[in-house]
Amino acid sequence: MKHDPIELELFRHLLASVCEEMGIVLRKTAFSTNIKERRDYSCAVYDHHGDAVAMGDHMPVHLGAMPESVRQVRQSFLLGPGDVALVNDPFRGGTHLPDITAVSAVYLPGHRKPGFFLANRAHHADVGGMSPGSMPLANEIYQEGIRIPPILLVRKGKLDRDLLNLILANVRTPVEREGDLMAQMMSMERGRQRLLEMVRRYSLARIATNMSALCDYSERMMRATLRSLPRGNYSFEDFLDEDGAGSGPLRIAATVRLHGDSATVDFTGTAPQASGPMNANHAITVAATTYVFRCLIAEDVPFTAGLTRPIRLINPVGTLTNALPPAAMAAGNVETSQRITDVLLGALAQAAPQRIPAASSGTMNNLSFGGYDPIRWRHFAYYETIAGGMGASASAPGQDAVHTHMTNSLNTPVEAFEHQYPVRLAAYRVRSGSGGKGRHKGGDGIVKEFEFLAAAEVTLLSDRRTRGPYGLRGGAAGKPGRNQLCSSGRSAAIPAKTRMNLRPGDRLTIETPGGGAWGTLE
Repeated sequence: MKHDPIELELFRHLLASVCEEMGIVLRKTAFSTNIKERRDYSCAVYDHHGDAVAMGDHMPVHLGAMPESVRQVRQSFLLGPGDVALVNDPFRGGTHLPDITAVSAVYLPGHRKPGFFLANRAHHADVGGMSPGSMPLANEIYQEGIRIPPILLVRKGKLDRDLLNLILANVRTPVEREGDLMAQMMSMERGRQRLLEMVRRYSLARIATNMSALCDYSERMMRATLRSLPRGNYSFEDFLDEDGAGSGPLRIAATVRLHGDSATVDFTGTAPQASGPMNANHAITVAATTYVFRCLIAEDVPFTAGLTRPIRLINPVGTLTNALPPAAMAAGNVETSQRITDVLLGALAQAAPQRIPAASSGTMNNLSFGGYDPIRWRHFAYYETIAGGMGASASAPGQDAVHTHMTNSLNTPVEAFEHQYPVRLAAYRVRSGSGGKGRHKGGDGIVKEFEFLAAAEVTLLSDRRTRGPYGLRGGAAGKPGRNQLCSSGRSAAIPAKTRMNLRPGDRLTIETPGGGAWGTLE
């Protein structure tokens, strides 16, 4: 069936605007710095089958994995009018425990079945567990925080206060958590209102027809892109430094088989799941794979379920990229997802050398801490990711000090950070010279120095500390990152993954990796 391209573009932007407005409501009503300032959240619209038809310009690692959350919720129970489900269990559609996903169905007046589904995902700065910030050096998921299978937090428009109290009793900052959860609920309500307005204006049948057409269009664009690449098998491997529990390096391997207008991505050869928290589930691997292949498309293609139709995944169970319970998962979503991306880009660079950039920083440099603030008389818990250098490409050098690939968050503003927490930023600058040298230079990372004004328990989950992000076509690798602690006047290097009890006056310095260069120096 032929569709009017102008109408299709109109509905594409109408649906995307619903996601963007959901995100605005979530950001403006949230309590935590992580959501309000870093924008660590994502929103999406799904059709009545549960297929993604629109996503906001949010976090790739969230967006590609959220369809599994929607599927798990729909399998668990029938969402009725006014119901909102929550889930964060990585083995039931989640990614890691701090990412809590809300899912709801949108019913039209007089209809007995949902017309649409909505979902949003937000990273909560603490969900309990053995360390503040809920990103611990854990050996099993039970240590990482409260684990929520698909549950109904709101039934027929009424909040289940007892269930909410159970969740809040298991976190360190319950007021902030309640505020962020309520922000997610308000975001869902705004999405519902906007979809109902669209139906009143355009009719459900017209919207459904265009939703289906958008998915088909995304599929056609993906198939056309794959046809433009040379057939063949392209293999690549890269490594995570270690797992935080004494094992490493950890191999991630992939072979991309291009055969006409479809592709097979095979992760056979990847290391077994780790003892530490570096494990990713299948949804994370799907998210990274979808992101990489979407980046191959030159046009601004809508992010729908159609993108994944031409791509088949072979992802062996019990490995770093498809871990089984009770594997610890905190860093799989943030670190392993980045390395999966690096590996797939490295493989595809052999097929499309002019279209693939060198490796970016390859780590989110996850910092979490918490304690008691004696000035503000309250407990605090904080989480952030820290930017690095972008890899250079055939057409341009890499950008400095930017979040890349699976993270699309912002750098936390200094003013907001120091206003909220008993920590001072003693230094915050570009790490000059950290990008790889080549025809096009890799972007530089950053240097961020934290001075603690109160005692705090700190966890750091970082990577690319032993080997820098790779260059391409003869370009040099970016410099590895480096972590340092100054305590009682003495400075010492600290591991990439570590937990520390810091005292007032201690300074933690994080130097993030630069990006790889592209091309040899002329």
